[in-house]
Amino acid sequence: MKLYRYLTGPDDASFCRRVTAELNKGWQLYGQPTLTYDWEKKRVVCGQAIVKEAPGDYTPDIELAEQ
Repeated sequence: MKLYRYLTGPDDASFCRRVTAELNKGWQLYGQPTLTYDWEKKRVVCGQAIVKEAPGDYTPDIELAEQ
């Protein structure tokens, strides 16, 4: 099965570390990162889709963050 996640967070080093950690768990980048501006918090927010091949069949109870 192919798993899909979309990571979001402030545009800072912590977001880059989160993405790096997931890449090191076997996830792969999917598409281009996105940026938007949060006017309330006055900061840029990043988004990055990631995918991963995993054995078995998908069911909604799969905890994607634990794969």
